[in-house]
Amino acid sequence: MTNILNVSPSPHQQSPETTRKLMYGVVIALLPALAASIYYFGPGAIIVTLTSVLSCVAVEYLIQRFILKVKPSISDGSAVVTGLLLAFNVPSNLPVHIIVIGAIIAIGVAKMTFGGLGNNPFTPALVGRVFLLISFPVQMTSWPVPTGFKTGYADAVTGATPLGLLSEGVKNGEAVSAIMEKIPSHMQLFYGQMGGSMGEVAALALIIGGIYLLWKKIITWHIPVSVLVTVGLLTGILWLADPTKFADPLFHLLTGGLMLGAIYMATDYVTSPMTHKGMIIYGIGIGVITVSIRTWGAYPEGVSFAILIMNAFVPLLNMYIKPRRFGREVKHG
Repeated sequence: MTNILNVSPSPHQQSPETTRKLMYGVVIALLPALAASIYYFGPGAIIVTLTSVLSCVAVEYLIQRFILKVKPSISDGSAVVTGLLLAFNVPSNLPVHIIVIGAIIAIGVAKMTFGGLGNNPFTPALVGRVFLLISFPVQMTSWPVPTGFKTGYADAVTGATPLGLLSEGVKNGEAVSAIMEKIPSHMQLFYGQMGGSMGEVAALALIIGGIYLLWKKIITWHIPVSVLVTVGLLTGILWLADPTKFADPLFHLLTGGLMLGAIYMATDYVTSPMTHKGMIIYGIGIGVITVSIRTWGAYPEGVSFAILIMNAFVPLLNMYIKPRRFGREVKHG
């Protein structure tokens, strides 16, 4: 069958942007956080990142070359971005074979099964991460403590994340003020001095990368701001209502995968809404679900689940929230 190219009516907007340019722009934005992760977690961060990126690229190449029998498109950088984001969502001591499994799920199932880049309904890296979390819960929740190069990849010292300590303490009836004494200060959280995945540390580095993405106009402010503001407002209300049971909003903004999710994963072009109004609603939904899971759910963290759930609503948002047609008459009255 001959492929039919459907071209929409004018006007058309020409842009010098390419998929390759946009994807490698995201890679550049992630470099500060990657450097911080290597500083805090040492060789483990390097091994996990290289394994994840190479596995994602290899899986995409093999599927396109030998199964789909099409020209491989690994040079567009999308597999590299997925590999980086997957690495940022797992512990820096995760065994290599589990990382490879995550790459197979992220690329083979969440991306290529639906037709490749531009067709996947869910963020591939998050699908891989959630699959690993469900399949390997012990390994996926053994979080290395930041010790730099003092410990190796296999013998990394593990401990609970700040969100894990908060969740466990509240369940045991401890006051939040007492729990906070066991947790690094807000400034330490801002710089990244805490246990967790590579993407949970160094909020400062993630913000620097986010500013770069905004400057290069790779993303817009609508999704990150709506996610962060929603989380800040809801956790602020809960904190003011009962500070003995709920942590302050700044703690929630600086911990877990919130910064990584809001800036780098929720803004994925394919799985996020096309309109600015839709983006804001999408971001608010992610914020509400994240706070709900963190506060009342079984998991101390909820960003990954929140983004995937809202991914499912994107087709509806795109269908019912559309921009005004070019040339449509606007009634004033």
